[in-house]
Amino acid sequence: AVSTYFTVSLIFWYLGLIPDFATIRDRAKDPIRKFIYGLLSMGWRGSNRQWTHYEKAYLVLAGISTPLVLSVHSVVSFDFATSVIPGWHTTIFPPYFVAGAIFGGFAMVLTLLIPCRWLFGLQDLVTTKHIDNMCKIVLLTGTIVGYAYMMELFIAWYSGNPYEWHAFLRNRIADPYIIGPAAGVPPAPYWWAYWAMMFCNVIVPQFFWFKSCRQKAWLVLILVMGPNIGMWFERFVIIVTSLHRDFMPGAWGHFVPTINDIRLFTGTIGLFVFLFLLFVRFFPM
Repeated sequence: AVSTYFTVSLIFWYLGLIPDFATIRDRAKDPIRKFIYGLLSMGWRGSNRQWTHYEKAYLVLAGISTPLVLSVHSVVSFDFATSVIPGWHTTIFPPYFVAGAIFGGFAMVLTLLIPCRWLFGLQDLVTTKHIDNMCKIVLLTGTIVGYAYMMELFIAWYSGNPYEWHAFLRNRIADPYIIGPAAGVPPAPYWWAYWAMMFCNVIVPQFFWFKSCRQKAWLVLILVMGPNIGMWFERFVIIVTSLHRDFMPGAWGHFVPTINDIRLFTGTIGLFVFLFLLFVRFFPM
């Protein structure tokens, strides 16, 4: 599923760049740059025949990519949902993960788009209307994700499964020190991560109901940092709060990130920013 998604996305991405590679090829004065961009543009000349084929191919790839979004994130969610771990074993995961992927994806695109729009003077290309529409998508999908969080709680309570309800009540929602310790169960203070997730993913996007919040690019940039942070906390909550109390009593402990965990996390952000800046420098942004 992941390799198919990657392949189609890569082809879709590259196909969109071909006419722009040709433009850079035609403007290049350095023969090496001209040769490299000539290879990348694959002989593009901009004829009517080429544009006709290009638009048809682009439409076909867009049509393939759309159901792939649904299938890939559903398959990823099955990795969790088909287990018997409390907190994972639920059928709401596929639509919940799909909505979360679109939600986090649009927020991430806005995070990259708005600074580039300002730095490179792309206000006429990326208009306020584009940002406004993207904010509406973030609002819609954020509300769907919030509904999924509520349904998770309802399913855990309505199922009557004490382990499932315990995972949500004591591992996620409430500080065990506040609601009182359960017999033989040590406290697990991860409630702050759950509420950080709820605030960032459900409350923050609701500001996009207001047109004034959608029209100011700098304010949109601040608000979409909420979903970026919240979606990271969602992964933390799903994985850590479900796994830290396993079926073995010896597994009852707290997850504390080591310095290597922190370095790995910051390193992935650094690698992504590095590759993105390389793209902005050498490819038609």
